Amino acid sequence: MRVEDWFGEGVAAGYDTPGVGRFSADVLGPTVDFLAALAGDGAALELGIGTGRVALPLSERGVPVHGIDLSPAMVAQLREKPGAERVDVTIGDFGTTRVDGQFRLVYLVYNTINNLTTQDAQVECFRNAAAHLEPGGCFVVEVGVPALRHFPPGTTTHVFARTESYVGFDEYTDLTRQQMWSHHWRIGSDGTAGVFSMPFRYVWPSELDLMARLAGLTFRERWAGWERDPFVDDSPSHVSVWQKPSEPPAKGS
Repeated sequence: MRVEDWFGEGVAAGYDTPGVGRFSADVLGPTVDFLAALAGDGAALELGIGTGRVALPLSERGVPVHGIDLSPAMVAQLREKPGAERVDVTIGDFGTTRVDGQFRLVYLVYNTINNLTTQDAQVECFRNAAAHLEPGGCFVVEVGVPALRHFPPGTTTHVFARTESYVGFDEYTDLTRQQMWSHHWRIGSDGTAGVFSMPFRYVWPSELDLMARLAGLTFRERWAGWERDPFVDDSPSHVSVWQKPSEPPAKGS
């Protein structure tokens, strides 16, 4: 199945917001701490590495990082940054593309699992992650909990960000196949308006646990965020960890 690249040059050029939001030290610090602790002295594989927001600071911590990404434009942005020479990247669909070697850690951050817009593709992604993990290694996913659980009957949209020059909202379009579109409306400094929309498949924590089980992984932990706050019923997102079983003991040992 052909996978569409929604992160072309126009999106890639304006994707980074240095020091702000997801690129702030307050967000990146706990993220990298969490992942580096799981990687230990092993290597890490980032699925959907993008512009290197997480991969580059993680590699600065001494963790060898390899990435997979479908978008040459996003990877080109990564390649312009200091330290990019330490990070190898393979262009391809992160749900199915294989790279050489095994990794102590495989991870997906910031809703990237939702870029795979069918359940089958998401299941294959878990299998792909498991195939890259060394025994005892961990797969980490950061993703939001669908906001529709709080919707009054008949509501299908959720505004997640609004400023004088930007409105971002999600539209839930198919509850059976768990389809949604994320819309971004921006007004430039010259007064011109721009609209960008992208499809996603939202997924529930319990469904992810089943995908992990199908891939031979076992549940390890789930938190509301990278700082390990407890995950509760109204948490808007979660960081979940599944582990590949260690190799069975040799016969006769």
